Amino acid sequence: MQSSREEKLAAWRAAEQAIRGRLAAPGTLSLAEVSALPPLEFFTRIGNGELPSPPFGELVDFVPLEWSPGRFVFQGRPDARHYNPLGSVHGGYAASLLDSCMGCAIHTQLQPGQGYTTTDLRISYVRALRGDSGPVRAEGRIVHLGRSTALAEGRIYDVDDRLYAVGSCTCLILDMSN
Repeated sequence: MQSSREEKLAAWRAAEQAIRGRLAAPGTLSLAEVSALPPLEFFTRIGNGELPSPPFGELVDFVPLEWSPGRFVFQGRPDARHYNPLGSVHGGYAASLLDSCMGCAIHTQLQPGQGYTTTDLRISYVRALRGDSGPVRAEGRIVHLGRSTALAEGRIYDVDDRLYAVGSCTCLILDMSN
């Protein structure tokens, strides 16, 4: 059993290292530039280093790892930089990962010319994240995608499938073509 865990941990670390090796320097595009691209192309071009990586990922130390229609996975490594005064990772770290993976899951299904913004974010914390918890993954999936709103849910888990937090979000779908 321990060997299987070590193999999975090594695979997670290798996947993260591979994507980190391809990511371009942090930077941003305009909303018009982002919304003009088909969503999966947008994320693939970030993952291939053809577009700048989001600066926020560097700040909180997580990277986009996997994406497909309606699903998005980030991987991160919480550490002492993310600690609150109680000696565990601040809840905002988990909230940021969940907001990101759920919002990006919704983004994968938008049409060119559409954007989104989170209108509601709900998080339930299951156990404390600590510096030795990582790497962790935040996985978001679409629950509903309508014309004006979308709903997604997400979870944060580690290599042993221990659950740290779950969440859901509602996003407002925006027309960016104007």
